[in-house]
Amino acid sequence: MSLEKRCDVVYSEFLLQFDKAKMDFLHILFSVGLFAIFLSILPFILVFLFVHLSKSRAAFENGADWHGNSSDSSDFIVHFVTGGFSGATKVALEIVRGSNQNQKFKSLLVLRKKRSTDPIRVQQAIDSGIKVLLVPGWAHLATVAELTCLLKKYNPRVLVCHGFSEHLWGRYAGLLAKVPSIIHVEHNSRERYTPWRLYQARWLSRHTDKIVGVSEGVRQNLLRLNFPHDNTIAINNGINLEPYRSLKYTNFKNRAPNIVMAARFAKQKDHLTLIRAVGELVKRGFSPDVYLAGTGNNRHSSRAESLVTELELSERVHFLGFCNSVPDLLLSNQICVLSTHYEGMPLSLSEGMAAGCAVIGSSVVGVKEMINHEDDGLLVEPNSPKALADGLEVLLTDVNFSERLGLKARERAKNELSTEGMVDRYEHLIGSLLERKL
Repeated sequence: MSLEKRCDVVYSEFLLQFDKAKMDFLHILFSVGLFAIFLSILPFILVFLFVHLSKSRAAFENGADWHGNSSDSSDFIVHFVTGGFSGATKVALEIVRGSNQNQKFKSLLVLRKKRSTDPIRVQQAIDSGIKVLLVPGWAHLATVAELTCLLKKYNPRVLVCHGFSEHLWGRYAGLLAKVPSIIHVEHNSRERYTPWRLYQARWLSRHTDKIVGVSEGVRQNLLRLNFPHDNTIAINNGINLEPYRSLKYTNFKNRAPNIVMAARFAKQKDHLTLIRAVGELVKRGFSPDVYLAGTGNNRHSSRAESLVTELELSERVHFLGFCNSVPDLLLSNQICVLSTHYEGMPLSLSEGMAAGCAVIGSSVVGVKEMINHEDDGLLVEPNSPKALADGLEVLLTDVNFSERLGLKARERAKNELSTEGMVDRYEHLIGSLLERKL
């Protein structure tokens, strides 16, 4: 056999083996995909079967009490939320802290552990008197299984599930543990609902006593997604105003004419538009310092740092990371910004208003409900560095106007945005569910 023919045979054999290996790889890939799909629907299947089997069994149990016979469970409430210390975590912390001062309720905070969960902040919450437990977050099934065991141990009367996607896994666990009353709290106006997850959320809503949007804008978005109208309400987020009362209120004109944005680095937030707007301000002859307080996703923070370097703003823009003294920071500067793509009811704007800053935010759902344009703040076109620069220029140029906005914002925060008001509304809701389930 000639060399050429032998080469052809070897090449043909190689192609056959390559095609076989490729098909084997595709079979493995297909099997892994099917297994991943199976794992994603398994919690739904298990809970669906459990709920319907429980209903059938209940008919033969002569009205046995659904929430168990524990004598000390009548006033026990569990709040379940991400351990990423997002706005949802802060709200849950404030509700638990406020509720623990109420003799009617004993509250427990359960965090779903993430890679970004900061053990120092967890310990700070524990040291402040809040009972905190963590459940694994590496897999949805692990979260559901561990949380179910925890709920069976503590036997709460009410489970409050905060934020996406925790409200899915929390409610699955609540159904498996037979918690009598379940509340779903939606913290954003635009969550990452795939068709499958939206189907799960709608199915779970049939087994949920109340669905809470943290602003009217969030509630309206839930209704657009066909969540039940009668069970969907709005309870506005609140913040702890005590730091802004106890710290000395600095006269507005004595503050530094600088800009603060206190927000985590995430896809939702729009630090890049703010940085570009600052670049535009520098071209116009302004030189404010900009303080970015917050941690978050390294990819997003790296992009922001790269843009600052590219625009030669390193002397103007300061990355503070996690900041324990946000009230001090706000009270010593004139302007608070929230540049963002979407919100629920942003706590950073509430804090800026409480500090008496002139606040300016992107005109998106969640922010539009908070700011009365040119009365207690400014709204600007989202994703537009020029529009944001124009708004900031007005605030930096007309200090009297900025001061009037700050005074109005501070008064509104005092009257409408307190933790006490938020906690009272949640306690009223929880109390009504406890009475209904007696």
